[in-house]
Amino acid sequence: MIENAILKNVEKLPESVKRSVLDYTEFLVNRYAADAAQTAKAPQRGGLGIWPCQIWMSDDFDEPLEDLKDYM
Repeated sequence: MIENAILKNVEKLPESVKRSVLDYTEFLVNRYAADAAQTAKAPQRGGLGIWPCQIWMSDDFDEPLEDLKDYM
């Protein structure tokens, strides 16, 4: 559908502008092909358990802070 609309509009353009349209579409194809390749090669980020024994949390993490007890 959209391809037909693009082709109809390109047919109305002068030859010099058609060349510019071709250059631009080739640029876009190369750009998005490179982006897709980089996305495919990107390392997967880990989820749960990626840093075992590296991070610890205090036992009183959920307790109110001493500095804020006056406001409670």
